[in-house]
Amino acid sequence: MESLLQNFDLVIVLVLAILGYTVGSLAEKRHYRSIIKREKELLKMAVVTAEGSFPPGKVGSSALVSGSVVISIDYFKRLLAILRNIFGGRVKSYESLVDRARREAILRMKESARKQGANMIINMRLETATIGRSANKRKSVGSVEAIAYGTAIVMNKG
Repeated sequence: MESLLQNFDLVIVLVLAILGYTVGSLAEKRHYRSIIKREKELLKMAVVTAEGSFPPGKVGSSALVSGSVVISIDYFKRLLAILRNIFGGRVKSYESLVDRARREAILRMKESARKQGANMIINMRLETATIGRSANKRKSVGSVEAIAYGTAIVMNKG
């Protein structure tokens, strides 16, 4: 008991690290479940990166649509990424961060197009950027912004 009291600071740090890892992992899993569910719902909306041309009279209207998201990495994964940078290799925590941001931005763009009654999105582009204080000063990722944009096409019926 006495040694536990002497190392109370270490115990608090370990408890907070475990709590942070657990909460961060649960939040990431919940976000992935949401992404998968929404991707299934929007599966039929075609999104292409190519420019398109359609026969006269086929397109009812077109509009620019976009979706953007900023996702931050938790401190525990940042610590693991720093250790990975020392030894080299894939930084899986950053890979999942960029993957979630990219997929969420595309979903938000598709949802915007669906609200406008669009049948498809053409000429889709995707951009990512790191943001936050730590992104510029220490060359580490604080948050990732992803923006997806394209032209929503509403086809004429018939």
